[in-house]
Amino acid sequence: MYEPIRTKSVHRMADDAHDAYPHRSREEELDIQLAGHLAALLAVTDELGDTEGGELIARQVARLRGAPPARHAALSGASARDLHGKAHALAGRALVVAASRADTAAAILAAERMDAHTAALAGAPSLVTAAP
Repeated sequence: MYEPIRTKSVHRMADDAHDAYPHRSREEELDIQLAGHLAALLAVTDELGDTEGGELIARQVARLRGAPPARHAALSGASARDLHGKAHALAGRALVVAASRADTAAAILAAERMDAHTAALAGAPSLVTAAP
């Protein structure tokens, strides 16, 4: 009635290939994500010319990655208002990940950067930076 299967099955059991590729823990994934958001925030902060804020962010990125971050070298040509808006959004993303990771230092830094960019968008004369 039916012809028997003559080829090897392409399906595997879930346990067969468990060690075939590396796995990361949730904490490691959150570290990578947080470092990425902070590195993007660092690039925008460097473009805005905020060296003190950039150094604070760079320290956090280095702590998470275990190596100093690459610093932004090129300018995008965006307006300061657009850059502050982008930095505010990036700091918000970093804050969410830092909170879920329970990283107090990164969460405080991200919240302070959000405040600084909110003040800049509101027309405050200078950026407010976090204490080292």
